[in-house]
Amino acid sequence: MNPNIFQLDTQLTGKAHQLMPYSAAINLKIGTDSQNNRLYCLPFAQQNIGNIFLPALHGGLIGGFLQSCINLYLLEQQNLSEPAQIIDYTTDYLLSGKALDSYAQCQILHAGKRISHVTVTMWQNQPDKPIAFARAHLQMPAIAG
Repeated sequence: MNPNIFQLDTQLTGKAHQLMPYSAAINLKIGTDSQNNRLYCLPFAQQNIGNIFLPALHGGLIGGFLQSCINLYLLEQQNLSEPAQIIDYTTDYLLSGKALDSYAQCQILHAGKRISHVTVTMWQNQPDKPIAFARAHLQMPAIAG
């Protein structure tokens, strides 16, 4: 992880790993950038390579990472007690993911009582050169009471 790009939040990362075991399995990290915007990091690991000839990150890993980021971001930003249910999810693979650390940033386009729309962009060296983009529509958890 590049400390000029990503400042790790160990407390949030630990909570994410407890709540979502897949995030622990892929070693997903939560932190902020230099402007205090929420960022997610997928540290490079040899086991994440899907194409050994390029080498390139496995597409399923990229999709799972982005989906995890969306759910964790919505949990935090909307102060949810449980994860929202994904209704629809689409990933656009723009470039091959190289054998490098990857970063992602989410944006909530709409957060309603029943449905939310969230996007996430993933990059490696430069935020303006994304390697993947995803969008999801999620059903918000029922409010108790």
